Amino acid sequence: MKKIAFLIPFLATLLFTSCNEEYKFTLEVAKKTTLNSKVKVTLKEKNNNKVDKIQFFVNGKEIIADGNTAIINTASLGVGKHIVSSLAFYPGKTKKTNNSFEVFANIPYQAYSYKIINTYPHDTKAYTQGLEYYNGFLYETTGRRGQSTLRKVDIKTGKVLQKIDLDKKYFGEGMTIVNNKIYWLTWENNKGFIYDLKTFKQKGEFKYNKSKQGWGLANSTTELIKSDGTNKIWFLDAETQKEKRYIQVYNHKQKISQLNELEYINGKIYANYWQKPLISIINPNNGVVEGIVNLSGLVKEMEKTQKLVDQDDVLNGIAFDKENNRLFVTGKNWGKLFEIELVKK
Repeated sequence: MKKIAFLIPFLATLLFTSCNEEYKFTLEVAKKTTLNSKVKVTLKEKNNNKVDKIQFFVNGKEIIADGNTAIINTASLGVGKHIVSSLAFYPGKTKKTNNSFEVFANIPYQAYSYKIINTYPHDTKAYTQGLEYYNGFLYETTGRRGQSTLRKVDIKTGKVLQKIDLDKKYFGEGMTIVNNKIYWLTWENNKGFIYDLKTFKQKGEFKYNKSKQGWGLANSTTELIKSDGTNKIWFLDAETQKEKRYIQVYNHKQKISQLNELEYINGKIYANYWQKPLISIINPNNGVVEGIVNLSGLVKEMEKTQKLVDQDDVLNGIAFDKENNRLFVTGKNWGKLFEIELVKK
């Protein structure tokens, strides 16, 4: 009887332990896929313990679950790295499990070369950060701390018609013009400035939010379009300058990082690469690189008349004259501004 009395609590303890064995979850998803495909996500529990309910999320938004699985349509996400998570409910507890997957473009990009239409003079002391064509003039911002300027330039002569200096504590970056206001970014100060187009007098400033740095800036009239040195492009409300969303930029093989000066042309985003003679043509809805323009020949063209001595003397600056369908590019400290026409390879 003593042995039986001893075994009863022992067996009860063993049974309790086995029924409440630790829950160990794994969230399974393919690491790489392509746009417009469907991805299956499965939550598995190693010890086959009972789970009362499972919820699935992509980038923090809940998606429809079917038991321990869910199907994700990548068309609604766009290209890039996406976070998938699950929330499992089981007796008295919940547990969150995370994973991620990358979506690449489902088509190769179109390769472009160019032909030079015209060449114009450009200030060799202009460390070009932002460039925009507006009402017959070029507007340009230059960088480097203590040397950053905002300029209005005569395109034919390269003459600076109007100029102000940025406070020496700031490193000026990209700019764009919306509703007779100039929006000018700074690099590492988490701040942009707003100026009157006609007088160049400062009218306000705005803070960045999740995009910690300022690189390139363009606009679609209703939104400011901002790069931050990563593969992300941010969209800001033009009136409030508040960040609304972002896209990630990928082609069919890789993500495209260090996106710099931007221009919005006929519904697409054109983006310089930092320290590379390339421009990506990007779909603003899903981040897909639809085209890449190789402008390495312009570097050689520059070197015929000017020695590019600094490693930062690189291609940077895109401007578009919509009315006359003219595309302009230049570089930091380049003595020439090129009007070019893109040619499919």
